Amino acid sequence: MKELSFEALPQLKLSDRVYQVLNLMQEHHVTDLAVTREGKLAGLVNENTLLDVDDELSLEAIQQPLLNYSVKEDEHFLKAFALATAHHLSVVPIVDHENNLVGTIEAVTLAGHVADFLQLQDAGGLLVLEVEARQYSFSEIGKIVEANDAQITQLNTKQIREREVVEITLRINKLEISDIVASFQRYDYTVKYYFGEELYTNELKDNYENLMNYLSI
Repeated sequence: MKELSFEALPQLKLSDRVYQVLNLMQEHHVTDLAVTREGKLAGLVNENTLLDVDDELSLEAIQQPLLNYSVKEDEHFLKAFALATAHHLSVVPIVDHENNLVGTIEAVTLAGHVADFLQLQDAGGLLVLEVEARQYSFSEIGKIVEANDAQITQLNTKQIREREVVEITLRINKLEISDIVASFQRYDYTVKYYFGEELYTNELKDNYENLMNYLSI
C-alpha cells in the first residue's frame, strides 16, 4: 500500500457532530470516513448509521458501533480491494502496526489499479508471493517457474522489515499457472494472490465489476 497515493480525506474525531460528518461525506462524495482517537483508528463510520439520528449528537453519543475494517500499510493493495468489495466500502483506512491511521484510499482508486491488472491479461499470469527474507533466492524462484515450462517476464520485490519477509510480484508468460502456484506452495512460499487463466478472468473480473456496480460507475 505504501507505493499508492492516499486521498486527502478528512479524519474524523469522536467529538464531531453528525451533521458535520454528513456534510463532509457529501462534499467528498463518499459514504464512509475514518474516525480517530488520539491518532489511532477507532473505526469507520457509514452514512447509513447517521441518517436516522439527531444530527446535533456527536459520533460518540450516537452509540452506534464503528466498522472495524482496515489494511496495514505494508500489505498488498489487492487486500484493500478485496475488503472494499466484500463490505461495500467507499473508503479503506490504511494503518501501521500500532494502529495509527496512515491515510485512506477510495474504492474507486483501488478499482483503477485493479483495472490495470485486468489489462495485463495478454501478458500472462501474475503471482504475489511472500517468503522469509533469509530464504529469498532469485535463482530458486527462476528454477521453480522454468520447471513448469514457463518464464518470468517481470519480477519486483519489496522488503517488509517489520516481519522480516520479502514480498515478490511475478509476471509469468502464460496464463495457466495452477502448477506453478502448487510448486511454490510445496517450497514453503506463501502465495498471497495469483491471477491465472481461470481465477484471473472470473473471480478478479467479477469482483471488479461488482465494485463498479456498487459505486455506480
